[in-house]
Amino acid sequence: MKAMILAAGRGERMRPLTDDCPKPLLQVNGIPLIEYHIKNLVAAGIQNIVINHAWLGQQIVDYLGCGKQFSADISYSEEPVALETAGGIIKALPMLTEHEDDVFMVVNADIYCDYNFKKLPLLSANCNAHLLLVENPEHNRQGDFALVKGMLANPKNNQQATYTFSGIALYRKSFFEQESTSGHKALMAQHAVQPLAPMLRAAADQQKISASVTDTAWTDVGTPERLARLNTI
Repeated sequence: MKAMILAAGRGERMRPLTDDCPKPLLQVNGIPLIEYHIKNLVAAGIQNIVINHAWLGQQIVDYLGCGKQFSADISYSEEPVALETAGGIIKALPMLTEHEDDVFMVVNADIYCDYNFKKLPLLSANCNAHLLLVENPEHNRQGDFALVKGMLANPKNNQQATYTFSGIALYRKSFFEQESTSGHKALMAQHAVQPLAPMLRAAADQQKISASVTDTAWTDVGTPERLARLNTI
C-alpha cells in the first residue's frame, strides 16, 4: 500500500507562523508535524509516500528529500495553486494507484496524533473508503459525521452521536471516479479545485464508506494556540 500526506494548504489560521514556513514543517517538541507522520507510516510498513505541496512547498522538498533518512521512498505532487483535498488527491492518483481497486492511505499533514496505522481495518469490497473518526474536540462540538453499524452517516438530528473526521482515511481509486452521460466511469477532472467534504457526504448517503472511532491522542493543529499547547505537553 502507498500513502499520501496532504501538505498543500496555505495555513491561513496559523499566520503569521506560516508566512515563511509551510504548516507541515511547524514543530512539536522540535520535530516537524510531517516528520511524525512519515515515521509512523514507515513503522506500519508503508514506505512509498506521496506528498503534495503548494505554499512554500520547496521547503518541504528540501527538508525531506527522497526520504532515505526515514527509510521511506518519498515522491512529490506539486500544485502551482492548491487544489483542495480531493483535487490534490486526484492529481496525485497516477502516483498512488495502477488499478481501479487499488487502496491507498491519506493523512492530513496538519494533525498531530500517535495512532498506529496498522490498526486501520481492511477496506471491505462494498466500500470505496474508510474514515478514522475521533471524539469531537472543543472547536468542533457539532462533529462531522455519525456512525451507524460501522458505516459513515450524515447526522439526522441533534440527538444522534457525532464524531470528527481525523484526517486519516483509506480510499479506493474508484472513489474518485464519476459516471459519465454514456454510463462509463472516469476520473474526475485533474488539476481542478475539488473539496472532499461534499464527496464524503454524498458517499455516506449511499452507504459507501465504512468508519471506525479511535480514542488515541489527536489534535487538529489549526491555530497557533493549539500548536503552543502541544509544545507544553
